[in-house]
Amino acid sequence: MFLEGQNAPDFRLQGSDGKAHTLGDYRGKLLVLFFYPRDNTPGCTAEAVGFAKLHPLFEQLGAVLVGVSKDSMKSHDKFIADFKLPFTLLSDPDASVMRSYGAFGEKVQYGKTTMGTIRSTVVISPDGIVIKHWPKVPKASEHPDKVLDFFKMLAKGR
Repeated sequence: MFLEGQNAPDFRLQGSDGKAHTLGDYRGKLLVLFFYPRDNTPGCTAEAVGFAKLHPLFEQLGAVLVGVSKDSMKSHDKFIADFKLPFTLLSDPDASVMRSYGAFGEKVQYGKTTMGTIRSTVVISPDGIVIKHWPKVPKASEHPDKVLDFFKMLAKGR
């Protein structure tokens, strides 16, 4: 599934800030939705900490960062506290939103085909269009820099 140029699928998910979040809440803003398999695992931690370190730069470029996984709010709260994450994490326990973004499905892990979360990211424009889609992130630790590079390129074009 490749979403660039399409309307972003709507969603309603509970956030680590205690609020329900919808796509409409981000209208008028550039939104980075990053989908990741599980809180407090090595790759996911590297990615989240990378986004946290770059968070001020994303804010300067007008972007809002939001992470999405199947984890519970309790797990998200611990993940945020352990790594001082400055952004909201959303819980998608049945993976329905992840499926609509192509972030849940068949994947190969350790040589076996399984069903699960596919690490991926979308950037959604202020009017709700997916303007960038990384359908499969190969190196979690390097990905935040790649997303920031995209935003820097956007800023140059303004």
